[in-house]
Amino acid sequence: MISYADFTAVDMRVGRIVRADTFPQARKPAYKLVVDFGPDVGVKNSSAQLTDRYKPEELIGRLVIAVVNFPPRQIGPFMSDVLTLGVLGSNGAVVLLTPDADVPLGGRVF
Repeated sequence: MISYADFTAVDMRVGRIVRADTFPQARKPAYKLVVDFGPDVGVKNSSAQLTDRYKPEELIGRLVIAVVNFPPRQIGPFMSDVLTLGVLGSNGAVVLLTPDADVPLGGRVF
């Protein structure tokens, strides 16, 4: 088990996808996302394996939850700054974790 302090060390925030592009250079099918986390965190990039469930145009404007305090990770020619969170659905496609109401960008998950 982890402690509450361990949990709070993971900085999960709400962001809004402002851009979603195909990422043909990725080993596994993925999109390159640009996510706005508001003024405190800013705009960050994320590579996300969402192609089985979402089309790029369906992602624009969607609120998502992401871990924003991991170190950036090089994925092919793309630098991913945050980890966008999802759950594997019954068919193996990733389902995004999203708030069920409009909340402020950059809001922290507790």
